[in-house]
Amino acid sequence: MIVHLLRFGFRAETTEEQKAEVLALMQRTASVESVSFATVGQNLGDSSDEELTHAYCVGIEDLSALERYLHDPVHLAGDPQIIPHFQKLAIGPDVSDDPDPELRQKIMALNEAKLAKYPQWARQMDSIPEVRIF
Repeated sequence: MIVHLLRFGFRAETTEEQKAEVLALMQRTASVESVSFATVGQNLGDSSDEELTHAYCVGIEDLSALERYLHDPVHLAGDPQIIPHFQKLAIGPDVSDDPDPELRQKIMALNEAKLAKYPQWARQMDSIPEVRIF
């Protein structure tokens, strides 16, 4: 199982209605067939970074499911409506019960392949003012 975590904060100009819409879109993405479990909502973690107000966590069975998740049409359709509202995004730390010592590199390779295949997605991600990867 690969557990993927995003913590994020909204841009100041994002309205409460837009925040609710973004969270609903993220819940829709978290409901695709490749996701085993998920939660979307308030971030209850590290309070030292008050700008990371919300979180998105999905459990994905394996690399094959992760690849399906990354390219799922629902996921691809939601991101252009979600990403523009992020002011700050913390990706990870992800965790896994898979003992493969190269798992992180394999996951990163899948992400790099998505960036290469969808340059518009790469540009969207580059538009987020602050991104940290753990």
